[in-house]
Amino acid sequence: MPASTGEIFPDLNGHTALVTGASRGIGRAIAISLGGCGADLILASRSEAELQETADAVRGAGGTATAIITDMDSEAQIVALFERVREQGALDILVNNAGVGRFGKVVDVATEDLDQIMQTNLRGPFLCCREAMKLMVLRASGYIINVSSVVGFKGYPEQSAYTASKHAIMGLTKSLAVEAQAHGIRVSAICPGGVDTELVAQARPDLDRSILMAPEDIAHTVLFLLSLSGRNAAVDEIYIRRTGSAPF
Repeated sequence: MPASTGEIFPDLNGHTALVTGASRGIGRAIAISLGGCGADLILASRSEAELQETADAVRGAGGTATAIITDMDSEAQIVALFERVREQGALDILVNNAGVGRFGKVVDVATEDLDQIMQTNLRGPFLCCREAMKLMVLRASGYIINVSSVVGFKGYPEQSAYTASKHAIMGLTKSLAVEAQAHGIRVSAICPGGVDTELVAQARPDLDRSILMAPEDIAHTVLFLLSLSGRNAAVDEIYIRRTGSAPF
């Protein structure tokens, strides 16, 4: 795993990181930050054009990038993604960031919307964790970071289905962290509050986006977690929120 340089920015040269949902927002910021630390990036998303833009930005930051179009709703595509990872060598870091949201009163939530949220936000990350563990256990090393949300432990009106999926991610993370520890693998969750992304704009159209955190703030949190990899310290979860008002 990455050796810390004593700063927040770990040295990731020679390390391979897979980031899902890398085409925009938080996922793009994480990928670019990892590339800036020298990582070899494998980028997964459904949006080909935007994913290529992220790949170009990673290369511009000093990393290498391979873009693989992947639908997190498809087990076959996820398994194929990890076959590509296996062909390229070891996997050191997995960042499960891909997610979708559907918002509204619980009485108005269609069953198919609930199913898609749970498919993408829970089943997809679960399958990625499963496939990543198969690779990481072989080397007794690795780091899995699941991007959850403030609604992974709190609740807001008209976000019931999305909140259920993020609570589920926290359960997955907590259980896997204990299971993975025996193999020298770390598992953490990041729970951001308001971040200036399209998803937050859909969930909270009442918010002034200028007061929200930037996706880069979450990317720096990922780097902080990775900087601890060579130390006798482990972080189970991080709640990061904006300043200046009541937390959300």
